[in-house]
This record gives sequence, structure tokens and C-alpha cells, in this order.
Amino acid sequence: MVNKTQTIKQTQSICPECYKVLDATIFEKDGKVYIKKECPEHGEYTELYWSDYEQYKRAEEYRRDGAGLNNPRTKTEKGCPYDCGICPNHKSHTALAIIDVTNRCNLRCPVCFANAAASGIVYEPSKEEVKAMLENLRRNDPVPATALQFSGGEPTIREDLPELVRMAKELGFRHVEVNTNGIMLAKGVDYCKSLVDAGVSTIYLQFDGLTSNIYKFTRGRDLLDVKMKAIENCRKAGLDSIVLVVTLIKGVNDHQIGDIIRFAVQNFDVVRCINVQPVSICGRIPEEEREKMRITIPDFMKLCEEQTDGKVKVSDFYPVPTVVPISQAVGALKHKRYVEFTTHPHCGMATYLFIEDGQIVPITRYGDVEKFMKAMDKVYREASKGHTKRAKLRLLGAVRHVKFSLLRKYLWPVLTKGTYEALGDLQRKSILLSSMHFMDPYNFDLERIQRCCIHYAIPDGRIIPFCTMNSLHREKIEKQLGTPVKEWQKKHKAITVAV
Repeated sequence: MVNKTQTIKQTQSICPECYKVLDATIFEKDGKVYIKKECPEHGEYTELYWSDYEQYKRAEEYRRDGAGLNNPRTKTEKGCPYDCGICPNHKSHTALAIIDVTNRCNLRCPVCFANAAASGIVYEPSKEEVKAMLENLRRNDPVPATALQFSGGEPTIREDLPELVRMAKELGFRHVEVNTNGIMLAKGVDYCKSLVDAGVSTIYLQFDGLTSNIYKFTRGRDLLDVKMKAIENCRKAGLDSIVLVVTLIKGVNDHQIGDIIRFAVQNFDVVRCINVQPVSICGRIPEEEREKMRITIPDFMKLCEEQTDGKVKVSDFYPVPTVVPISQAVGALKHKRYVEFTTHPHCGMATYLFIEDGQIVPITRYGDVEKFMKAMDKVYREASKGHTKRAKLRLLGAVRHVKFSLLRKYLWPVLTKGTYEALGDLQRKSILLSSMHFMDPYNFDLERIQRCCIHYAIPDGRIIPFCTMNSLHREKIEKQLGTPVKEWQKKHKAITVAV
């Protein structure tokens, strides 16, 4: 019996071997979605894109294209994805900016795509270069970048990291987070306090599970005690915003999603988010081996439902651009532009969890998300036409779709004030449960790239979307702007690249 396939759309991708741009087809087969492409030199590749066609269609309903930047930094010359910088064809502005402050690390993680030990090059921008990148991001028009992540490598091995955090806050970044494995945080409360005093907003903590064997697989050593100590030290330092960042690998830690959610609930005083990232597959790996590792966003959502006994359901999750009507409506009422999460609908799914008497209550229990967002669209349309009174009436009408006082208490200030503080109050009363699936050369889709809203800044003035940075541009940039390891070690003597 021949399995029937259904073509969904045509797009473009890249060859995992030579990185040539190829025409690609996204299609449905047996209830799953795949991407297929053929390189004249290296042959055909078929890769799982989304494991549930019905959820794929549901997410597509929330597509929102943005307007990109009014001041792109590069021209359209070689074509996507080689003009990243950002080029005029990009359709989203920066929602989260990333600066790699070093590619040195104190770990050698088997799943890592960015470290000096693997590349043989040390890439570490100077403090002056970091400042220039921050200023460049703040020049984005129409919406200057306001959220920043310092990443690496391992950013905490830079002694001047607190200074960099302070500098970012002074330059206008309202949200500054540090992406870390937690080793330095676990060494003492004083270091955590130095970051808090500098103005750090969030610790973006690598957190793959709750048993030692998982870390031995993903990170090469048992780090469970390190994670627990890092969280406790942050708590003692007065930091109440930690994101648990899970690299999700089939057969390795996919059985612990429920446990991680319960752990977050138990540590609700400091844990604000669980961000699950299905593993990106790098290197030349046969299709059969990729299938063993490949896990997609719908798989994650189903795991949540199964491992929480239905307390969190697949239907509780919505794609990232679902929230765009709120940004647009509040912005139109305030006569200003806010960050709009116009990422591709298949890049990520999320839900908010409220905690009542130790129990998980998803945001969907508090109201009708679809009706509320449609009502906010009407608010935006009225406000953008200058009909302020009508828009405010529409806003009052929108709240009827929100059922309980808890959400009204924290959502209303967000809608009427539109401030970072109001949004923070909402975040502190909930846990954001999300999944972002970053692409690799096998499942690469240029349509997704053009809508990316997570952007790296680099010293030469370019601003590069996340997945092209890590699939295409990183190696070349580090060779161009970095220093060979031995030369770096000679210059800095006691400093080592990795331990």
C-alpha cells in the first residue's frame, strides 16, 4: 500500500553538506509534517518538521507578519540566508537581542554548538566592542531593542560580566539576562549578588533534568548538585527570576518534562519560566540516527499533557505570534510602538501557568484566548484610526473574555499602562511554559528565518537571526574576528579555554 502525501507549501532550505540554497517542499504524510529537498551534488534529504499536522494547521492560523526594520544593516545581494545583517527582506524586528561575550567555556558539552575548544578559535569581544553592539541594537527603528541576553560560550567566566550588565541597563535595556550553566553561580552567593547589584533581570539557566545521568549525557559530567546550588544561591541573593532551559532529546530526558514542571512549581518563588528547546542536530548524521534524536514541538506539548495527568493540555499552548494583538492595541492607544513577536508560527508554542494552592492552572482556564485576541485586534483597528474612545470601549469589552479576578488584576495594568513593570507583575504570578525549536541544516526553512525575532549582534555592525548565526555564520565570524586558542593562551597566560 502506497502512503499518500499532501503538499502543504513550497519554500527554500539549505543542503546540510554544502549549504547551497535549495528549493524545498513541506508536505504532510501519515499525520506528520516533513520538509524535503534535493541537492544536485549530495542527494535528497527528508526531515521531520512538525510531528502533528493538526497542530501545524492550528498554529498557522496565528501567523502575523511584521514590518521588519526601517534601518536594515545590509543590502539584498547574495539572497537569503547570506545577506543576514539584518537585510531589507527580514520581516520581524528584534524581540530578544543576544551578544556572545565569549566562546570560552568551563564545560565541554556534547550538544553544544558554540565553544572555543571545538572551533580552535577564541572569540571574545572587548568591553568597547560590546558597548558598540549594544548601541547598535538600541538604534533599531521603529522599535529599539529592549531585551538582551549575554551568552557564549559561558559568559560568567568573563570577570567584567557585572560591568557589562550595568552598561546594558544604562544604555536602555529594560531586561538583561545571563545565559549560564550555573557553575559560577553555584560557587557562592556573592557572585550572584554582584549580578543582581549590576541590574541583571533573569538567569537563563541550562537545566536538562532532575537526575545525574541526564547531565552526564548532555554535558559530559554530573551537574545536578551544581544546578540546585545555583538556584539556591540566586534565591539568597534576592533574584526572583530564573528560566529553566531544557535541551530536549528523545530517549534522554523526554520522560522528565512533568518532573521539571513540578520542580518549577515547587520553586515558584524564583522560577519564572521553563523554556524547552528540542535538540538541534549538527554535523553529518545519517537519517536513521537523526530519527532517533529528533523531537518536535507537538511532541513536547503531548509530553506535557501525559506527564501532568492532563493538568496542562495540548490545547493550552499557542504559537508565539498569538500575543501580537496586545502589543499592537496597547501601542496604538499609547501612540508608541512596542515589541511585536511576529516570529514564524511554527518556531515556538507557549502557555502561562498560574499556581493556586500548589496546583497548576493554565491561563486558558481563566478566559477564552481566541476571543480575547480577536477583541484586541478590534481595539487596535479602532485606535490606529484615531478612534480613541471607541478603542477604549472595545478594550473594556475585551476583558469580558477574562473570567477570574486574578488575571484581571494583573492583565489590566499591562493593557492600560503598557509598562515593563506591569508585565513583570504578571510574570511574577505565573510560570511561562514554552518551547522554541531552533533549526539545524536538516530542517532549515528560509521562511522561518525571515520572521526570526531573536537576533545576534556582532562587532562588525551586523545583526543576525539566531538560526542562520548558528547554522551558517558562526564559524566564519569567529575565524574572522577571533584569535587562535594557543595565541590567546600565550597572551593571557593563566586563562584557559575549557576545563
